[in-house]
Amino acid sequence: MTAISLRVLWVGILAGVVFAVLDGLLNANPLAQRLYSTYKPIMRESVNAPLGLAFDLISGLVMASLFVILKPGLPGGFLVKGFSFGLIAWFFRVAMGVAAQSVMFKIPASTLAYTLVTGLIEMTILGSLYGIALRGE
Repeated sequence: MTAISLRVLWVGILAGVVFAVLDGLLNANPLAQRLYSTYKPIMRESVNAPLGLAFDLISGLVMASLFVILKPGLPGGFLVKGFSFGLIAWFFRVAMGVAAQSVMFKIPASTLAYTLVTGLIEMTILGSLYGIALRGE
């Protein structure tokens, strides 16, 4: 394994852990719990934390790899590239999901707005992490 692929692997794992921590902070706080109570009828009794962590780690690894592939086509220096990547991830991961939910389900606008804003925070933090940590790749 080359030094570049090892770096991408370690950054992907780190990003997956950051992903999990941010998910916990943004989705388990009292405001989020109140806003997400609209999902109560279909929510599980408890979160499957090991599976959630596995998904976050896989997402972190895939996103790190995608960042390295897309980085040459992103504008600006390493931080702007990372932020731009975060915006792209936010659009396809969060904004499109919220758009789909808004046309299929009766979900309060405040819940959708919270998801959009916190998703933007999460994705731009992760994108910036990729930009900083993978600037030399």
